[in-house]
Amino acid sequence: MLKLLKNFERKQWIYILLAVVFIVLQVYLDLKIPDYMSDITVLVQTNGTTSDILNVGLHMLLCAFGSLISSIVVGYIIATNGSIFSKNIRSKLFNKVLTFSMEEIKKFNTSSLITRTTNDVTQVEMLITMGLQMLIKAPITAVWALMKIVGKNFTWTIITGGAVFVLITFVIILMIIVLPRFKKIQKLIDNINELTRENLKGIRVIRAFNAEKYQEKKFERGNNELTNTQIFTQKVMGLMSPMMYLIMNGVSLSIYFFGSYIINEAIVSARIDLFSNMIIFSSYATHVIMSFLMLTFIFVMYPRAAVSIDRINEVLDTKERIRNGKLKESTGYGEVEFKNVSFKYPDSDEYMLKNISFKAHSGETVAIIGSTGSGKSTLINLIPRFYDVTDGEILVDNVNVKKLDLSYLHDKIGYVSQKAIIFSGSVKDNVSYGNKDNYEVTLEKIKEAIKVAQAEDFVLKMDKKYDSDLSQGGTNISGGQKQRISIARAIARDPEIYIFDDSFSALDYKTDSILRKELKKYTKDSTSIIVAQRIGTIMNADKIIVLDKGKCVGMGTHKELLKNCEVYKEIAYSQLSKEELNHE
Repeated sequence: MLKLLKNFERKQWIYILLAVVFIVLQVYLDLKIPDYMSDITVLVQTNGTTSDILNVGLHMLLCAFGSLISSIVVGYIIATNGSIFSKNIRSKLFNKVLTFSMEEIKKFNTSSLITRTTNDVTQVEMLITMGLQMLIKAPITAVWALMKIVGKNFTWTIITGGAVFVLITFVIILMIIVLPRFKKIQKLIDNINELTRENLKGIRVIRAFNAEKYQEKKFERGNNELTNTQIFTQKVMGLMSPMMYLIMNGVSLSIYFFGSYIINEAIVSARIDLFSNMIIFSSYATHVIMSFLMLTFIFVMYPRAAVSIDRINEVLDTKERIRNGKLKESTGYGEVEFKNVSFKYPDSDEYMLKNISFKAHSGETVAIIGSTGSGKSTLINLIPRFYDVTDGEILVDNVNVKKLDLSYLHDKIGYVSQKAIIFSGSVKDNVSYGNKDNYEVTLEKIKEAIKVAQAEDFVLKMDKKYDSDLSQGGTNISGGQKQRISIARAIARDPEIYIFDDSFSALDYKTDSILRKELKKYTKDSTSIIVAQRIGTIMNADKIIVLDKGKCVGMGTHKELLKNCEVYKEIAYSQLSKEELNHE
């Protein structure tokens, strides 16, 4: 909790100080009311005048009204504080996740990161908005009330102290029982989130395989486990409220019960003072118990919030494996060199890539081909530092990528992922997507990029053309159209290095051929690195790298590899006939 409090802004601490002032005022007014009750009791017992009683009663009303106003002000201040705090924490979590490499994202799991940014932050906000007020008010009330009653009567003091002891013991026992369950609940919410995302993303496959019942049962199991755990914790925590009121009312009853004996045994002249003291003591004792009751409500909220706090801190305290470099300058234009690069994933003992070396010069097209699982995508994902190499080094413009500022490095790259990513917004927004501070994407540039990417034929047929809306994930366009929009996005940046991770797979052969020819003309001064499964896509590349089980088993032109690389020859003959290959 203390770590999260460091995220409070100066303005928020001022709000808290104001809240403390108004809470002290509220407590003072609340504790003043029993004094007036005592005065009224004495006035009634001594036949005081009606005007005197009304005068004291008016002061009681003013205290009650002042307490009400103070309570409203405190509620407003604390609620505002909680909202600002949540906004800041959500921003910090979001920005922190943006700095994560794929390793950290896989460590936490996507659904868990979503839960931590939403549900966990909400739990902490509830603790701040509801618990902070009680946390400040309860101790002040308890101490102040105890100061007023201490020494009044030993028997009544013992009763109050015993009740507080029973109350604290009961709360501790409850916390021991429910705290492990609250930790489990947050993990089960992660699971429900994951199941829901899986169901929505795979809805087409689920329907195609008539797997609705299977998914329902799968969700039902997770939902039932979460529900049963929550029912258990609610049942246990449900014992708290009746127990609290039983103790509070028991204290009042005990004070009056023993008070009746004390008053009965006292001399007549002292009975009025004893009766008045009993009224005051009962009222203040109730305030003491109520203070601890407020603290118990904090204990109700705190266990779950504590779990959420730990989960939030776990994300914020994570040290990124990919450290940002400092260099923002280099010599050359888009040259990429791999020097004895080996790589293994953090959770694996086996190397995915072994001793890879090659150089891509400006203006060259370098293609990478190999069987499934040979490490093609892994290799190109090392260039923008989605992962860092295990051994060896990668140079961009003669500088190790680890020394380059990540923003500077990424500005050099136009990356098209294996899975075409479309963001919600217009065609224009998707093509011009990225850091607008470092480059300007004009409408003319957008049109040109769309034309080169062979996306013009379907974009111009849309109702609003370049301003037409695309849904999140591009569900309102086809797979080939999504790929062409993604390619246009990379083209619009005018990068020094183009990376295409199997980005032509959804295109027909004709569109693929035309797009590559136009792309070659447009990117003649840039370096292009292409991962592909099709021989037809890469056979005209200046250099082809053949991977097999993470090793480079061939490097050269299409014709050279057909002569001296068996792996390449097998892939080529599995796709095209000997005549087609020779013709090409």
